[in-house]
Order: sequence, then structure tokens, then C-alpha cells
Amino acid sequence: MSRLGSGEPPIEISKKKAVARLEEAQQRLLRLRLILGGQIGEKKIGPPLTCVFEGWDASGKGGAIKRLVAPLDPRFVRVSQFAAPTYDEKRHHFLWRFWPKLPGWGGMAVFDRSWYGRVLVERVEGFATKEQWQRAYNEIVEFERTLTAEGMIIVKFWMHVSADEQARRFEDRAGDPLRQWKLTDEDWRNREKRPAYETAIAEMLERCDPTWAPWHVIQGDDKHYARFAVVETVCDAIEAELTRRGHKF
Repeated sequence: MSRLGSGEPPIEISKKKAVARLEEAQQRLLRLRLILGGQIGEKKIGPPLTCVFEGWDASGKGGAIKRLVAPLDPRFVRVSQFAAPTYDEKRHHFLWRFWPKLPGWGGMAVFDRSWYGRVLVERVEGFATKEQWQRAYNEIVEFERTLTAEGMIIVKFWMHVSADEQARRFEDRAGDPLRQWKLTDEDWRNREKRPAYETAIAEMLERCDPTWAPWHVIQGDDKHYARFAVVETVCDAIEAELTRRGHKF
């Protein structure tokens, strides 16, 4: 579990400086998205961009996604949330339901949960057989290889919080009438299975971390740090791909 660490951010930064870095990163992202969309620069549409968010309950996924898409034109970015598959979706291969939400060239998609459910919740809760979730590691790696070979930029985040910080956030939600809906009995139950989830997360990070779609573990106990870290990481990934392709930006 060394990749997850203690849940503390790797740097100490004040809220004021964190907000300033977030604003700077958001402006940087806006410019890069306009380049990918063919609106400025060489005015040629660039590769599709998919940002995948996984993480503990109350790890800050929603807050990070909100800050990521805030500076962007909502017509040109789609946020898709995935919960348990429906009856009809279960009739297909587990990756089937994600294909329609993937962006085309010049587009951007943000996935709140993803195909990694097969090796996380479906594994731990027994919704997938052992043979199914063990087979899924290679299926996922090849799926992402296929997408990136066609040009897609995939940026994957594991939003990590310590057990103590997660408990504190649960209590905050329980005491807030406008946020109680975000806390369910299942969230509390899942905390009791944290060791099993930690084992599943560790194997996921190890086996689904190819060079073409690496994981970025964001230490999220400090929300302000996590938010600008996410946006900066997406910017870095876009710039790296544009550089590799010889684009000027």
C-alpha cells in the first residue's frame, strides 16, 4: 500500500496559495482545451481526452471534477457518472456500457467511476466471480491500449483519503441537512471493508498502470491541494502529448 501513503499531501501549502495555483491551472487548462478543440493555435482538432476518477467515498472526487470542468465551455465536455450496471447492461461485456460515453477527436469526457469497478467494488462485494475480475486486469489494460493507440489521452486518478479523514467527512455530511443525501448506509458499511478494498486497490494500481495510461494517486486529505493537483496533472498530460505530436502551444 506504499503508493497510497498516509493520506497527507506531499507538500504543505496555505489555502490562499492553493486557490491561486488552482486558478492558474484552470486558465492553463482552458487554453489547452481550446487548442485541442481546434479553436486557437494551429486550429486543427487534437486528440480526445478522457479523465477517469476513482477513489474512496468522500475522497473529493466531486469537488475535483467540479474545479476541473469549471473553466470549460459545458458544450464541449461531458461528465458521466457510473453506478451499478442495469439489468440490460449486465447482459453485455462489462466494458460495453462505457464505449458510448468516450469522446471523439477534439472532445473531452470526465468519468466519475469507471470500468475499474470490476476489480474494486465488484470484486470485494462478490458481484463478479473470481475468474471474471482476475481476467479483467488484462482486459482493461488492452482496452486502454486500444484507445491510446488511436490517439486518446487518458488521465486516471485515484483520490485517496486516510481512514480518519474519511470518518470526519462522513460525520460532517451526517450533520448537514443539505449534504445528508450524499451519505448512505452503504458508505458506512464499506468502511468496515476498508482492508479488503485496500488489497483490491493495491492490485489495481500495480496491474493496471501501463505507460500509456498511468495512475495518478492524489493525496486528498487536504482538499485544496487535491483540487489544483488534479487540474495541473491533466494540463501536464495534454502538454506532453501535444509535444510528442510536434504541436506548438
